[in-house]
Amino acid sequence: MEQQEVLRALQRDHSAELKLAAERLSGTARHTNIIRSDTLSAMTGYEVLLKPENLQVTGSFKIRGAYNKIASLSEDELSRGIVTASAGNHAQGVAYAARERGAQATIVMPQSTPPLKVDATKHTVPMWCCMAMSSMNRLHMPPQLSEQQNMVYVPPFDDYEVLCGQGTIGLEILDDVPDVTDVVVPLGGGGLGAGVALAIKMFRPAVRVIGAIPEGSPAFKDSFAAGRVVPADHVLTSAEGVAVKRPGDLTFAILNEFLDDLVTVSERDINEMILLMLEKHKMVVEAAGAVSLAALEHLSLRSRKFAAAQGKHVVVPIMSGGNIDTVTIGAVIQKGMIARGRIMNFEVELPDVPGQLVKVATLLAEQRANVIELDHDQFKASGHYTNAVSLGVTVETNGPEHIDRILKALVDAGFQPKRIY
Repeated sequence: MEQQEVLRALQRDHSAELKLAAERLSGTARHTNIIRSDTLSAMTGYEVLLKPENLQVTGSFKIRGAYNKIASLSEDELSRGIVTASAGNHAQGVAYAARERGAQATIVMPQSTPPLKVDATKHTVPMWCCMAMSSMNRLHMPPQLSEQQNMVYVPPFDDYEVLCGQGTIGLEILDDVPDVTDVVVPLGGGGLGAGVALAIKMFRPAVRVIGAIPEGSPAFKDSFAAGRVVPADHVLTSAEGVAVKRPGDLTFAILNEFLDDLVTVSERDINEMILLMLEKHKMVVEAAGAVSLAALEHLSLRSRKFAAAQGKHVVVPIMSGGNIDTVTIGAVIQKGMIARGRIMNFEVELPDVPGQLVKVATLLAEQRANVIELDHDQFKASGHYTNAVSLGVTVETNGPEHIDRILKALVDAGFQPKRIY
């Protein structure tokens, strides 16, 4: 976005524009109800109330910004058609909004987009076009199409109407949680964070807004440190919804002024929260939607403003979306269970004599370790000419202490287990 456009947007009547966005979205976007999390409250020591945008229409907050932008267009602009680029959630939001407004839409998506999001977009949009291209080029193509074919470009985040639409989440939080002290929001391109921060600071500036990013998506961290928009050298995270190499110019300007703090989380943190939501709340949250949850346990250590605040903390993390395919869920569940000590794999060499496998199986049964998989391989032993067999075992466990007991029991029985994960 050009600097003059950024300055003009910053001079608009933010309070009035946010209220107008809420009016436009009434009856279209779902007012997602706050859910108290006793589990996360007990884990963190402060009151945690979830804002579940994973339960939103299209499964993501993106419908808010897309619809507000498209609803702001004139009939002439709508008749020209709409074009956008997205890895999935924004695409679905634009597709839904275009259908509601009776406009044709062209959606440009990268090859890496999860099939679930591709299919959902394809089944919603009036006229759908998927162009396979690298993530580097996908944000440049739609503006070119807009100019060449006179279509209206709907940016995924760096747009005033788009971020005001996302800001309606902040308005709902203020209405539903009068005593809220902190709002935690995931940052990718910054549309959600900028909109929510704008809404919170316009109507209740004492409430802290804390951004959360994966370690592998450092663009905002680098930009804040530099005091200007700085593209990341590389982006590597499972949270594709926030895997943005360059923040928006307008979103950065707003967040640079209104964001209170920034917390970085690991891939392990994200995976564990996806699993926790499944187990404890029976809710599906995609990786980007779990970033704010992953930040909760780190707020006291990684956010100075949060740690310095006196009194009770009432924290609302925004779960931005729930569009995750079943294959990814399976992988995330396995990684999360490994990280939490719920699955353990080890190898042990056994003498190649009858009864050794039974001995190991009996020992595992005594330790209440449920065997998931066995790999009994005579050719994997360290010395091919020794009388030994390599045994690989995967077991279901009850946590790190249980794993320690199992390994100790094996050692006490004369084995030398090597834990793989």
